[in-house]
Order: sequence, then C-alpha cells, then structure tokens
Amino acid sequence: MYRKFIKRILDLLISLFILPFFILILILFSLIIYIDDKGPIFYNSSRLGKNGKVFKMYKLRSMKVHAPDIRNKDGSTYNSKDDPRLTKIGKFIRKTSIDEIPQVLNIIIGNMSFVGPRPDLPEHKNLYDGNENRKLEIKPGVTGYNQAYYRNTIEWKKRIKNDIYYIDNISFIFDVKIVLKTIKVILLRKNVYIDKEE
Repeated sequence: MYRKFIKRILDLLISLFILPFFILILILFSLIIYIDDKGPIFYNSSRLGKNGKVFKMYKLRSMKVHAPDIRNKDGSTYNSKDDPRLTKIGKFIRKTSIDEIPQVLNIIIGNMSFVGPRPDLPEHKNLYDGNENRKLEIKPGVTGYNQAYYRNTIEWKKRIKNDIYYIDNISFIFDVKIVLKTIKVILLRKNVYIDKEE
C-alpha cells in the first residue's frame, strides 16, 4: 500500500508545499551561478528511471562550461573537493546539496521520488551483473539509503547492493529515517567527496 500509492501521494504533497520556497532559492542561486561562470544555469543529465526508462534529471550546474567527463574505475562519477572542474559557487552548492533542488520538478513530473536509489547513467545498465538491475524496480530518489548513510564514500557496486536492500525494506518509517539522516549529513557536510578512486 505504502510503496504503490501512499509514497507517490506524499511525494506530490510535499513537493507542492515546498515548491514556492525552493523557487526563491533557485532564483537566488541561478543569479550567482551566472555571475560566477557565464553559461547555463541548469545541468540536465540523462538517467535511468523505473524499469530502465531514461529521463532527464535536473540539477543546478556546479561545474565549469564544457568540463570534461571524468569517471572512477568502476564507471561511477568522479567526485573530489579538489576537482578543478567545479566553479567557486559549484563547490558550495555541491557540499550543501543545493544543486539537487531542481529535482523537485522531477518528483512532480513523476520520474523521481524523494527517497529511492540514486539514478545511474544509461550506459550503466550494461554493467549490471546478476540481480543488480533490480535497482530499477522503483523510481530513483533525490536521496536514499546510500546518500543518507554513506553518501560518496563507498564504491558503486556496494551502492547497488544497498539500493536492493532498500527496495526489499521500503516503509514509511524507513523513509523518514533516511530523510532525517540526510538532513543531518547535509548540515554537517559529511562524506561529500571520494578523495581517491575506488
């Protein structure tokens, strides 16, 4: 019941409630991003959604225009506090997760949830082994079990195992715990970057 209906209803109600506040934040940081590094305000990336359907995930741009795509050995996105691709304001919005705010639009549209597995890139589908494609059984989330408890400190394959664990244990209480833990991690700015490749 919760997984099929209530979770979606809560996503919509919360999104619509916080949308006006988030719009003000978006306007403010959009101006700062443009002043800091002339170029697009948003970074729209193709991601794998529920059942493997590809969708556009919205983020505020934190990297310089035409920044190269750098990956870790396991194919996951490279993250580092010393990443030269990040703009000045980009470092701040990445640490505070402000760059993720536009994903509220993804939630309203219906291709993301507040809590769920972090969406992979389309090409990652070819790298799944065994039952790893199970992470595509539900909508991806703005935050999730990995983001709340490990953020960027564990390798991609272990994140997938955690995603499957979440799918097998979805509940309202579990989602509340993940959201509260996410808020704590963001405020403390913990585990934002991996300083070396896994």
